Amino acid sequence: MDPGKHLVMTVLLAVILIALGTVGYMVIEGWTPLDALYMTGITLSTVGYGEVRPISAPGRVFTLILIFLGVGFFLYVVGNVIQFLVEGRIRFLLGRRKVDKQISRLKDHYIVCGYGRMGRALCRFLAQKQLDVVVIEQNPDLIPVMDKDGILYVVGEASEESNLVKAGIGCARVFMTVLGKDAANVFLILIAKRLNPDLFVVTRANQNETIKTLYAAGADNVVSPFGIGARRMAHAVIRPTVIHFLELAFADENTDIHMEEFPVKPSSSLVDKTVQEAGIRQDYNLIILAMKKADGSMVFNPSANTRIETGDTLIAVGEIRNLRKLEKRSNA
Repeated sequence: MDPGKHLVMTVLLAVILIALGTVGYMVIEGWTPLDALYMTGITLSTVGYGEVRPISAPGRVFTLILIFLGVGFFLYVVGNVIQFLVEGRIRFLLGRRKVDKQISRLKDHYIVCGYGRMGRALCRFLAQKQLDVVVIEQNPDLIPVMDKDGILYVVGEASEESNLVKAGIGCARVFMTVLGKDAANVFLILIAKRLNPDLFVVTRANQNETIKTLYAAGADNVVSPFGIGARRMAHAVIRPTVIHFLELAFADENTDIHMEEFPVKPSSSLVDKTVQEAGIRQDYNLIILAMKKADGSMVFNPSANTRIETGDTLIAVGEIRNLRKLEKRSNA
């Protein structure tokens, strides 16, 4: 039985006992409602006060019955409270142990600090991409929400190193902080980079003035939601068709067209081949929009003679099934 039903049952039993005792004394002893209610109260509570009036033998028998009923009711309430506390605590400990065990097995996962509106939307998108995500959230009221969403989480301050260690920061790939205060984000980045210098850090900037500070703290990418939102609204008016295309390419649903990026590993069969020799267009019906070279330079609309090298990142657009084929080849 859930806690709500337990509470309703308890209140109902208490009302029934009080009503039964009050009516019983009124009928057996002929007392006034106030005297009968008072006698019922001191009897059920077993406080040991004296009788309000001389009581007959049937009244004494009724009082004994009422005392046993009161003690039974008290034991019922105490038992339910203990059961609720013990079961709830055991359920929490077992659930927490299971979550900690799952987190300890993760490698190259994503850590997200904050599970507000932006953090929840971010985790939902990462989960759709079948990426391992661990959330660090200080607000315990969000635990039911994270449980419902099926997210692995650590409850506590993200600025505490112990919580970062619990989240597996030592073997994580990406660290993302979306807290509402830039000072908190800066502090988190400094701690995270100290614990794992190889982390790729993405952070939220709430004010444009702090973007340089966030980069200086060690962020690899700083995102300003307000700036992006303003540009998105402007482009929706100036370039509506382009925006529609990009929305299709970055859609979460299974649309016909997607845009993805593929780092080229040294073992890939694409290495040291031109775009034409790789047969990306012919074999996969994909369009290479751009190629980021290992030195950070960007080649837009690479020609057929552009050579693919180790460390390059291909940005391609096309059907999702063909993109997955290219992904396997770039990692092979």
